Amino acid sequence: MGELLIAFALVLILEGIMPGIFPAAWRKTLLMLAALEDKQIRWIGLGSMLAGAVFLNILR
Repeated sequence: MGELLIAFALVLILEGIMPGIFPAAWRKTLLMLAALEDKQIRWIGLGSMLAGAVFLNILR
């Protein structure tokens, strides 16, 4: 359970870097994402999950 909480904390840190350091670029990126179709966003999400799973498998 401790490792899961550490992983969650790291996600929050990584998610906060962009809006914390580059708020204008973060806003522009969100506006671009909002203009995409649901199917495109779904593929981006699935690709991101797959890349994360592969990276995690390599690290372990």
